[in-house]
Amino acid sequence: MIADDPAAAPQDESLPETDTIALPEQERVYRAPARFGHVPVAATPLGWDARNPGFRSHYPTVRLPTQVVERVALDDRTEGEEPNRLIWGDNLHVMRTLPSESVDLIYIDPPFFSNRAYNVIWGDEHEERSFSDKASIWDGGLDGYLIWLNARLYEMKRLLKPTGSIYVHCDWHASHYIKVEMDKIFGYENFQNEIVWHYGGRGAKAVARRFPRNHDVALFYSMVPRTSNFQRQYVDRLVTPADARRKGFRKDANGRWFKTAPRGDYTDDSIQRLDEEGRIHRTRTGSIRIKYFLRETDGMVAEDVLVGDTWADIPDAMHIGNERVGYPTQKPEALLERIISASSNEGDVVLDAFAGGGTTAVVAQRLGRRWIAMDQSRVAVAVTAERLKNAAVERGIEDAPLPDFTVEHWGVYEAERLTSLPDEQFRAFVLDCYDVREPSDDDGIHGYRGTSARVPVWVGPPGLTSTVTAGDVNSFAQAIASLDRYSGEEGLRDGIMLAWGFRPDARRAADELREREGVSLAFVRLEQVTIDSPAFRQHVTGQSTERGDYSGFLTFVQPPLVEVAHRRVQPLHYEFDAGDTQVQNADAKVVNVQWDFDYDGETFRAARGEWFHRKRKGGTSVLDAQHTFPYAGVFRVACRVQDDRGGEGEWSGEVKVD
Repeated sequence: MIADDPAAAPQDESLPETDTIALPEQERVYRAPARFGHVPVAATPLGWDARNPGFRSHYPTVRLPTQVVERVALDDRTEGEEPNRLIWGDNLHVMRTLPSESVDLIYIDPPFFSNRAYNVIWGDEHEERSFSDKASIWDGGLDGYLIWLNARLYEMKRLLKPTGSIYVHCDWHASHYIKVEMDKIFGYENFQNEIVWHYGGRGAKAVARRFPRNHDVALFYSMVPRTSNFQRQYVDRLVTPADARRKGFRKDANGRWFKTAPRGDYTDDSIQRLDEEGRIHRTRTGSIRIKYFLRETDGMVAEDVLVGDTWADIPDAMHIGNERVGYPTQKPEALLERIISASSNEGDVVLDAFAGGGTTAVVAQRLGRRWIAMDQSRVAVAVTAERLKNAAVERGIEDAPLPDFTVEHWGVYEAERLTSLPDEQFRAFVLDCYDVREPSDDDGIHGYRGTSARVPVWVGPPGLTSTVTAGDVNSFAQAIASLDRYSGEEGLRDGIMLAWGFRPDARRAADELREREGVSLAFVRLEQVTIDSPAFRQHVTGQSTERGDYSGFLTFVQPPLVEVAHRRVQPLHYEFDAGDTQVQNADAKVVNVQWDFDYDGETFRAARGEWFHRKRKGGTSVLDAQHTFPYAGVFRVACRVQDDRGGEGEWSGEVKVD
């Protein structure tokens, strides 16, 4: 039986206190029966383990750094500001790297509890592995799916500020079950709305045995029962002047149509803001009423209509041509604009842990919110990055400045980029990956691993072709032997050397040190660990559980070697072919190609329509593209290629167009 009070259970002392939060006391709202018929009813969320706080018995914590692979500048006016973040990695573990109470609004559109094929969108290896039969989020049926989702919802609760809100987008497959679990995590009393989004044509095919299924659900919770961080939303509805009069509207001194309504539950801050907008009417008795205006349009007037919990005015994104990015479950920008406008203010932080086609980040960026977006698919991150760049270009010069955004990787790292880091930064990154939490000021030693044994660690140079020599081995051994804390001690003096490679003489030098065991009571025994070897990753992969497969974490990838040929088809119209591209990662295949036909040499900006290339029949990727240039001259063309292991390569070259 799981303890109802997590605070009374033993805590994992190796984790920061902010990682542990309490569940609400549900008994105050309703008393869950011990059984419902023959089905037992749990008072805590599925997967909760009070002995191992939260869900870490199913999904142990993996501490790994993020690698910034690109910083995209969108506006010179925001230089020096903190960037927004687009992260490729497992969202559970990425969220665990973020500070508690740092997010104002979370919107997620997680995989629905439908079928595996429906949820595999981009086709890269890390996405497919999550939905495979071997390591499926549905292992164990609906319970398995809910445990997988609960672990993430729990982290989201930790991240939300006390004024924060969360929207979970789902459909009929599991919406009712998800609500029960969210009641347990966020509190029944903090439930605000079940929003029904009727998306129109998609899914409205006639069927013989039931009504068409053509709506989704968004479950809206806040961190407190009566959230103050919410703004009512209105939509326009055209009415004639005669209809306006019948509805109680009249004209003010400026000729504007208006009517008033009671103050209702507006907060004092909201009243002040409305007063500044000229929307407060004070009666002779001193009471406050809210003014609602109509807008005149071509002889008609538009009425503000309060948005309810059924939204039938927002069409599916797949029916909005200028928004399509090739993502079949893409959500419309209008949907996210309503949610973000309702539950956040300018400057607030919006998080989307299932970025998909990038709609949340794009809308948050446009509305002046800060944002963090993440996805387990490398292709999804690449597509989102290009969509964000394109959205920034389409803004007017009068629009508010946009901060930069970074593209970051968690768990799978680009080895080639690491080689360009200064020695000190490279060492810090490798030590972080190897779970070395204590840096060293001692000469010749870069850090100490472990809390009690404190084993000295040394890191080699960043170059992929660099190797450790016998001189390096002997210098490190002498540094260990000279430590004050070993003075007068007998026995083993262990040390660990981390590097891309070790020369044979370095191996022999380490062997010679080991041979001194039994001869000298004061010798150094060195372990030589190659970066990206099974031994280097063991502290991560060894934590895998039945539900958490960590075999893909802490790996290093190489970029595809991109080769592009081109030919003139007709005046100004050219064909480009990246078919000679070679992948360097074992068993990898190309999953996406992006093209920039007017590359500035600094920031890659894929042309609209070139963010994501669907596969041909048979599963082969489209590696060619055609483009018509606006005029004759010399253009610089760039091509980016992503493989299904996470590698990304780039080519650029000049094309003389005639």
